[in-house]
Amino acid sequence: MPIGEPKDLTQCQRFFLEPQHSKQRQYEALRRYFVEERPSQEVAAAFGYTEGSFRVLCHQFRRDPEPAFFLTAHPGPRTQPKKSAARALIEQLRKQNHSVYEIAEALKERGTPLSATAVGEVLRELGFAPLPRRLDEERPEVPRPTVEPVADARAFSLTPRRFPPAAGDCSCSSPISCTSISIRSHRPSTCPARR
Repeated sequence: MPIGEPKDLTQCQRFFLEPQHSKQRQYEALRRYFVEERPSQEVAAAFGYTEGSFRVLCHQFRRDPEPAFFLTAHPGPRTQPKKSAARALIEQLRKQNHSVYEIAEALKERGTPLSATAVGEVLRELGFAPLPRRLDEERPEVPRPTVEPVADARAFSLTPRRFPPAAGDCSCSSPISCTSISIRSHRPSTCPARR
């Protein structure tokens, strides 16, 4: 880094008293509170914090084992190894007109599993458009739900019917057994056989 013209003292003071970056602002505020022992309300007002947020900042600083203020953040990897490893196979399978779900299943069988969402992302990056929706006849043979017969509700009657009493039941003429839960028209206590 080349050395340029020296800054005047006012500019140097401003660097510490009016920090431009959030991490430097936190550092200067905490230094003023802990080193210069200034009141928290005063420090919070000077650096643009509310009193509550400055208390939280102090709380976090006291519990952080290694506070880092001036470290440069290193960006993470820009590639995704799993996607990169499967990219050629995904392209090959799409050229054979396989769907996202079929490609994800094929990758799983080959030991490089990717979700259908990840496969879709790779296909978009490669410039493939989504396949049109297929008819059931056009889909590969896989177990599907079956259609089972359903009872015809029109065959049932909701009119009250009389059932013959079972052995040991009461002999009253009620269509409902006296041992069942009581209903408005007939209660077990009014059954003549139980008296």
